Amino acid sequence: MMYISSGKERCVLLAAYLVENKATVRAVAARFGISKSTVHKDITQTLKRVNKPLYEQAKEVLDFNKKERHLRGGEATKQKYQKNKI
Repeated sequence: MMYISSGKERCVLLAAYLVENKATVRAVAARFGISKSTVHKDITQTLKRVNKPLYEQAKEVLDFNKKERHLRGGEATKQKYQKNKI
């Protein structure tokens, strides 16, 4: 778990990780040991006021992930049932 002192520093750090790794909110939350809702709130609300250019980049990644999430969920379910068949 990683402790980050202020909300402004944390939102920039979270967004930078999200953009660099094209990660999901879940992956960012797991990496930093905080909740998904905290990650989402920091990126969508706090970051918008703190660092607008980084917010725009993070928003693109979030939008892409939202667009693709039904595919990821379907793939995870498929793998789950294939694993049970064996």
